[in-house]
Amino acid sequence: MNIRTILQDFAKGRLNIDDVEKKISLHSIEFAAENIAQLDTSREVRKGVPEVVFGEYKSITEIVRIVNAIMRRNDSVVVSRIQKTNLRKIVNVLKKRAFNVEVGKLSTTILVSHKSFILSEGPMIGIVCAGTSDIGVAEESRLIAKSMKCDSLISYDVGIAGLHRLFPALRKMVELDVEAIVVVAGMEGALASVVSSMVNLPVIGVPTSVGYGFGSAGRAALASMLQSCTFGLAVVNIDNGIGAGAFAALIAKRLYVKRANNSMQKSRVQSKNRRAD
Repeated sequence: MNIRTILQDFAKGRLNIDDVEKKISLHSIEFAAENIAQLDTSREVRKGVPEVVFGEYKSITEIVRIVNAIMRRNDSVVVSRIQKTNLRKIVNVLKKRAFNVEVGKLSTTILVSHKSFILSEGPMIGIVCAGTSDIGVAEESRLIAKSMKCDSLISYDVGIAGLHRLFPALRKMVELDVEAIVVVAGMEGALASVVSSMVNLPVIGVPTSVGYGFGSAGRAALASMLQSCTFGLAVVNIDNGIGAGAFAALIAKRLYVKRANNSMQKSRVQSKNRRAD
């Protein structure tokens, strides 16, 4: 039973409000892959963020079964950090089952969707990353945002080692009205502070585990971003592109809807005033 059926039964008087609450709660969990996973298939309805499958320690069979279970009810699902040796096999199996599968550039994260999944004109975020080694994490942000029907304007390899590369990218993002910017950077992680100091937009910093020596594995980048003296910068955990992309997309979608509602309200007022004249 899906949410629509529950609401239809409520509208027809077959269920009372307590029954609806109970059924929605029960509907929110589905078991998959021989009960190895309890899937939160209603997360997107409740929170605006779809289910994400962490694939690093799961077998090919487990991932395919989990994806199949989620896609019976949802438009899309993101599977992150798939083992490299399993990636191509999983993609091939899912494509044979008539799913769209998009693989992140230099990444082992995929977005699985139905053929009917369309990314229409709507909210947009910006994503920048410091170096090519950071692209895989940046792509996680892009794919989770896309699963939330939020487009991304991307600019990769624009780190502070060649700061002049950054300015045209930021100018374009501001001109195209992105609602938030995800900044992915390893090494000393300075790019997040630089971006945050230059734009009047929410910035989400993602320290990556790219680096070596003292402060390696992302610790220096994380400490640098947390110690930033700029305002408007929030920081997620090391390599957490998924979390940053979801956060940015939530901001973008909320602002986009509010702007659309304000525009609609303004049009109604103007129309009412014209009729009054």
